[in-house]
Amino acid sequence: MKPIPLLVLAAVVGWLLYQTWQPTLHDPQAVSRPVTARGDLAGDEQNTIDIFRSAAPSVVYITSIAVRRNLFSLNVYEIPQGTGSGFIWDRQGRIVTNFHVISDASRLEVTLADHSTWKAALVGAAPDRDLAVLQITAPASKLQPIAVGESKNLLVGQKVFAIGNPFGLDQTLTTGVVSALGREITAVTGRTIHDVIQTDAAINPGNSGGPLLDSAGRLIGVNTAIYSPSGASSGIGFAVPVGEVNRVVPQIISKGKVLRPGLGVTLANRSLTRDLGLEGVLVLKVVSGSAAEQAGLRGTSQVGDGLVLGDIILAVNGRKVTDYDSLRDEIERYEVGASVLLTLLRDEATAEVSVQLEAMQ
Repeated sequence: MKPIPLLVLAAVVGWLLYQTWQPTLHDPQAVSRPVTARGDLAGDEQNTIDIFRSAAPSVVYITSIAVRRNLFSLNVYEIPQGTGSGFIWDRQGRIVTNFHVISDASRLEVTLADHSTWKAALVGAAPDRDLAVLQITAPASKLQPIAVGESKNLLVGQKVFAIGNPFGLDQTLTTGVVSALGREITAVTGRTIHDVIQTDAAINPGNSGGPLLDSAGRLIGVNTAIYSPSGASSGIGFAVPVGEVNRVVPQIISKGKVLRPGLGVTLANRSLTRDLGLEGVLVLKVVSGSAAEQAGLRGTSQVGDGLVLGDIILAVNGRKVTDYDSLRDEIERYEVGASVLLTLLRDEATAEVSVQLEAMQ
């Protein structure tokens, strides 16, 4: 008899085994497993759900659109430039976001939580603070302003929640804690933003401009940057504190820009100060009629071939300053109209002068 090929034999054995085990594999009496009752959600879970449900309608999706010209046909066309997040500030249709989200846009669109999309106009911006305000014409019934909290009493370790549109995925919630306070980051203008909140709540591209919330669902910061070699969240995110937002946004709405406080003086640049071997910031000129003149500050004057140095500013309210940038940063911690105490070097002796800050253009 001709031998049976091994492949055929294996197929026959497999079929016989299948027939033997078929009742076990396909049990006609099989039923769904009963569901184990879960009970109520844990308190912190319910709180997170409530925060999202309450705050999500205030969060918007921002599309930045750029105009480009075809090199061959010279036709003009629009392309999406980027996306970001923002939140509703008031029922008049003002939207707060990051300046870097909208800085290169030719046209802007804002999509609300109900998926309706509205053309947006720029009200004004504070690039040094990476904040901007947009205006849409949506009816008040569609606008739910975000609840505003405070940032001055934040504690490291308290829970925070971020809502935004990372990678174009709208209404995304991430959670974490306040990882650190008093951080400094650099705005797109190169200026330093002080007292920034650091968080480990995941912040990815597209989250920029969205709100950072506390456990009561109140705004405590605007998510603005991440530290990441790869460009994605690495657990280190930063938010502009709400105290700064609440100071800057009303000024942008009323004037289209932020009023910068100043002294009314012209200051020496760093290279001149270094060449003269000075510590501090040298006053070159005091503007006539300025707050500095009223306070008695002295400018630098030329006598013959030599210079009579003016006042050298060493500190603002006890905080040391070493150059123009550090002095400006210290001055801008205060509102226009506030008084600051300047520590000066004058005639080789220290002096203190109180100056009321004035609005600078």
